[in-house]
Amino acid sequence: MIDALLTEPQRKLRDEVREFVKWVPRQLLLDMDADKVTYPKEYVTEAAKRNLLGLRFSQEYGGRGLHWKDEIVALEEVGVLGASLACLYSLVSIVGEALHVFGTEEQKQKYLAPLISGNLFCAEALTEPRGGSDFFGTTTTAVKEGNAYILNGQKRFVVGAEGADIFLVYAKTGNDIPRKSLSAFIVERGMGVDVEYLYGLLGTRGGGAGRLVFKNTEVPQENILFEENKGGDIFYQMMIPERMTSAAGALGLSRAALEIATRYSDKRKAFGQHIRRFEGVSFKVADSITRLDAASGLVYAAAAAVDKYGGTGYTRRLVSEAKKCATDTTWEVINHAMQILGGIGYTTIYPVERMLRDARLMMIWTGTNEIMNLIIQHEYFKEVLQESNTRDVENDATEADAKDEKIYE
Repeated sequence: MIDALLTEPQRKLRDEVREFVKWVPRQLLLDMDADKVTYPKEYVTEAAKRNLLGLRFSQEYGGRGLHWKDEIVALEEVGVLGASLACLYSLVSIVGEALHVFGTEEQKQKYLAPLISGNLFCAEALTEPRGGSDFFGTTTTAVKEGNAYILNGQKRFVVGAEGADIFLVYAKTGNDIPRKSLSAFIVERGMGVDVEYLYGLLGTRGGGAGRLVFKNTEVPQENILFEENKGGDIFYQMMIPERMTSAAGALGLSRAALEIATRYSDKRKAFGQHIRRFEGVSFKVADSITRLDAASGLVYAAAAAVDKYGGTGYTRRLVSEAKKCATDTTWEVINHAMQILGGIGYTTIYPVERMLRDARLMMIWTGTNEIMNLIIQHEYFKEVLQESNTRDVENDATEADAKDEKIYE
């Protein structure tokens, strides 16, 4: 994060998180990448002990009552650990958002407070085998029977499938317009959640990503969030923490890779001098830090917009821009870092190869960057095509009044 944008309390928070990040055992990172660990509960528990989970949520539930501008400071620092640990750290922010904004007081006490204190572990069950970006094509169903809902269906790519105690699950409860026929539920593992497959991933390993199956899973009606058929409203709200956490975590990952490459270029010699003296290297560093600073500014601006305006078309655009820009930038910066390191960067002598594998998923999850483009252009067209009170610069042309030459059909 650009230091000039930070307040003194944010700098103190950053330092707190940096101490937590330094606590994380090196061996844990290695074991997760080797798939020897499927869900590091001790990592989440330690974050909870340090009061670093659910930063934005009310103090009465164990949070700190902070803002998005504060949370992204923390998220960037956690991002240096890699995508898996950043994602597991973010899950409380993501699932907690649904509970904090839409949950009843009973749900907050039963689920949100224990999540923040590290006594419960959560996951979000959103994607299905037949639908990735087509979220509203959900085929998982929830049928009301007495005082419960009976869930049937599958969810895939669920980070925390192996390890989570509760799942935020979207299911079809109506037969009308898809966007108005889904509901969201808090489903406890003990209610009948089967993990039928754990994925072998290119990167972002150790988070227990798997496929969940619901077979006549009985969920009490008090576990529905908000109201029946209001899952679409929750989904749109949830895309803020989904994408803001991805964007901020990506910044930390790429920053770490760039720092490794920059230090390497100041040590490595070729042709009688340090390779940082070659423009082919130093210009990659310059391009990378410029893009990274630009992405940081955009992520911070998106956070400030959400803090000020909440969920609007404008903030939806900025959040989508932040996620797309930050993750695209991360991919480019890490590739530059590997190029600076040369062949040694392609080995496990340096963690850049792992960072590259992690970064690839960031452009896919929480909505692909192509979906981000759809949202960005849609919201921007709405903004530009509405009546404006700004100067009509189209008329600032020499022959702007040649109306017959402005042919549109």
